[in-house]
Amino acid sequence: QVQLVESGGGLVQPGGSLRLSCAASAGMFSMYNVGWYLQTPGKQRALVAQITRGGTTNYATSVKGRFTISRDNAKKTVYLQMNSLKPEDTAVYYCNAFYELTNANYWGQGTQVTVSS
Repeated sequence: QVQLVESGGGLVQPGGSLRLSCAASAGMFSMYNVGWYLQTPGKQRALVAQITRGGTTNYATSVKGRFTISRDNAKKTVYLQMNSLKPEDTAVYYCNAFYELTNANYWGQGTQVTVSS
């Protein structure tokens, strides 16, 4: 069982920045693909950014050039640097860890990001 704990959310003005963190309890966290998803009321979770165990990244079109995902395997933590935030980025952001060999899939509890003046 892997526990994921997100932090770093909050209220920020448009154009501002936040850095989200996802800390994992997994002993082999480096073997997991990790993604950040967002969810707004009444909608399904949508992928924002993903980083594979090999370090390959991909992003939703809406955040390319503004968000950066990175990982520190020694700290068992994945980060999402969010710059030039827009009101439409407002959502609950969830961290997901996926282990390909067993299809094990884990979610964190989410962290609220609100972009508003």
